[in-house]
Amino acid sequence: MPLVGLGTSQFPSDEVLKDAINCALETGYRHFDTAFSFENEVLIGEVIDGWIQSGKIKRSDLFITTKLPFIGNQAKKVEFFLDLSLQGLKLEYVDLFLIEFPVGFRSEEDGEQFVDEDGSGMLDLNTDIISLWKAMESQVDAGRCKSIGLSNFNSKQIERIVQAARIKPSCLQVELHAYFQQKPLRELCSKHDISVCAYGPLGSKGRLEFSNECGTPPPPIPPVLEDPLVLKLSKAHAKTPAQILLRHLIQQNIAVIPKSASPRRIKENFEVLNFELTDREIEQLNSLDNNFRSFKFDFFPWIEEHPEYPFHILY
Repeated sequence: MPLVGLGTSQFPSDEVLKDAINCALETGYRHFDTAFSFENEVLIGEVIDGWIQSGKIKRSDLFITTKLPFIGNQAKKVEFFLDLSLQGLKLEYVDLFLIEFPVGFRSEEDGEQFVDEDGSGMLDLNTDIISLWKAMESQVDAGRCKSIGLSNFNSKQIERIVQAARIKPSCLQVELHAYFQQKPLRELCSKHDISVCAYGPLGSKGRLEFSNECGTPPPPIPPVLEDPLVLKLSKAHAKTPAQILLRHLIQQNIAVIPKSASPRRIKENFEVLNFELTDREIEQLNSLDNNFRSFKFDFFPWIEEHPEYPFHILY
């Protein structure tokens, strides 16, 4: 898995997304993070397939991640939703297939989201993450994915999966940035040889705004991109604050998938392999950790009622 990839959620328009994917490919990105729930895999597939068919890249050059949605969190639905993603992406396999979230939502037989008046009935309270994982393993056996992993799972859930697994999780994708460094969870992953991929590595500004729009205002913590230490290191290295934050993570072997619609920022975010932070600077950035989780999925006000809601414990 390349250490730097492009996140593809919440783009303002189809054309902006296509331009971003093209810009990323031209810049040298080969790692793209997608999900069925992003509702844009068909567009991403069109761009990637165009590059492959033109001979500009080979499929083997790419590392594509997709995720099983909340409404797919039943063993019998895993293959169905992975097939939908593969069709949209125009691929025979993905490199990494993740369970997006341990909470299951109900869906109709055709895969459409189940809805009710207040939303609480959308929860599938019978989510069984062990049987779900075994269905994920079957997708590796069938060749539809090269590896499988988890996203937004807590330490206890990861341990349960590892103990029951025939194929161990290869990756955990979680929110991770200088203000929320997930050190105990990373230590657990290291123990089990699970790689870590950081979403929101620049502080999840877009996620904070999205949560605010949904009526769950975030805590009043300043953006990590504006932290005085980050700005100081930015000036010292003649790099952008974003480059400092990304370098801080990849220098600790954490993959990053920053999302941007700006061609300039897409290019800047990729230019983090040509400089190094000192050990002292890494330590200083490590000290910024204040355990600030910016995205709890609580724009679904009833989600915490689910027995597998992962954020009731610290990690």
